[in-house]
Amino acid sequence: MPKTLADVQNLLSELIARYSHRVDYLMIRLEEAEGTDILLRGDKIETLSEGISIGGHVRACYKGGWGLSSFNQLATIKERIEEAIAAARIVGDEETILAPIDPIQAICNLPLTGIDPRTVSLKQKKELCDRYTDLLKNVDSRITTTSVRYSDSAQRVILASSEGTLIEQSWVDMEMRFAATARNGDTVQTGRETTGSRKAYQDLTDLDTQVKSAAQRAVTALSLPPVKGNTYTVVIDPILSGLFVHEAFGHLSEADMAYENPDLLEVMTLGRRFGSEELQIFDGAAPEGHRGSYFYDDEGTPATTTQLIEDGVLVGRLHSRETAGKLEEAPTGNARCLNYHFMPIVRMTNTWIKRGNTPVADLFTDIKEGVYARNWLGGMTNGEMFTFSAGEAWMIRNGKIAEPVKDVTLSGNVFQTLADIEGIGDDFYWDESGGCGKGGQNGLPVGCGSPSLRIKDVVVGGEADN
Repeated sequence: MPKTLADVQNLLSELIARYSHRVDYLMIRLEEAEGTDILLRGDKIETLSEGISIGGHVRACYKGGWGLSSFNQLATIKERIEEAIAAARIVGDEETILAPIDPIQAICNLPLTGIDPRTVSLKQKKELCDRYTDLLKNVDSRITTTSVRYSDSAQRVILASSEGTLIEQSWVDMEMRFAATARNGDTVQTGRETTGSRKAYQDLTDLDTQVKSAAQRAVTALSLPPVKGNTYTVVIDPILSGLFVHEAFGHLSEADMAYENPDLLEVMTLGRRFGSEELQIFDGAAPEGHRGSYFYDDEGTPATTTQLIEDGVLVGRLHSRETAGKLEEAPTGNARCLNYHFMPIVRMTNTWIKRGNTPVADLFTDIKEGVYARNWLGGMTNGEMFTFSAGEAWMIRNGKIAEPVKDVTLSGNVFQTLADIEGIGDDFYWDESGGCGKGGQNGLPVGCGSPSLRIKDVVVGGEADN
């Protein structure tokens, strides 16, 4: 891969000048990445690797049709350009509509604030995973299985387009995942924790309390009664609230979901009320220091902050240049791809609910019988329907947190649930553990933020009440 932006400019300007007249739009992406991946299951090493990846892709658009060709040998780039152009010309039969952006020429690096993981040996990273494995196992003799995963990736991406954009952008991302399963006879419970950073390796080296809490939750849940299935007023903590806003609402705000689905586009009509006047929801890569942050997206559109819900009303959605053009809206800088093997698609970045005005203790007031849920264990969404499992939970009785319970799942319709938010806490937490999946591109780093929420009439699954 060329070492400097000047080298790239000389190479790519010649290629784009030679081929761009045959299509409406042409972009070339060059990428180099290096990273580490470690996975321990108990004392067994399942993955222990370091790798370097160099490659790129060519995107061509002609009469609304897209062609993509990826490569890992720069010597073949002319053939790959020909392939992408040929594919675009075969499928294109409408009109190319891309929202306009100003051409950008820039070099930008997302700076680390501490130790670069590339300076830490594989041996040291493995020893860190061993230490966390021991912490999980030693919480209790009933811990039967554990898993610890470490990954880091440093990427340098260069984008050049037929419109004059030439951007070099680089960053480092790190993530760790922990799980412990406890067993007592036929009863099995699991606790999980995930964390990530784009700031410093040492953000992952002092997680003892967090790691042990995953195992302790699994052990504690063995003896807890299951919640009685019912409809309750619930209070959920910022981590679970952040997951909710990302999974249940954020994906529906991605404009490719809407313009390809007329029914959803009708539901997601700008100006429609979805919640109280206190509800404010945002997404954006512009806030610094989060895992979904960057300067430019993978089309060269500058990062922005987009308000999705203002005073309870839908006022925005997330766009690539194509979706923005087709819906006659402004591009938001949300076209992202996992790596050069994939086409950029509309993806969330950092998604958050703005801090409210209600003291957290007051969220519990007047709840005769309800549920307080914290953290997350798993979940799924299907269109506007969602189901999430809480990492831990307690009953609320007469406005107070009461006995702990297990097997708490929360489900409902996202639009009804937004309307049923009764209180927004004055706390707030950024969760940097997100790895989002869409369109086969799994593990894309994102951030989620939220205060605690009080929501009425939530269906809580558990043991049936006979």
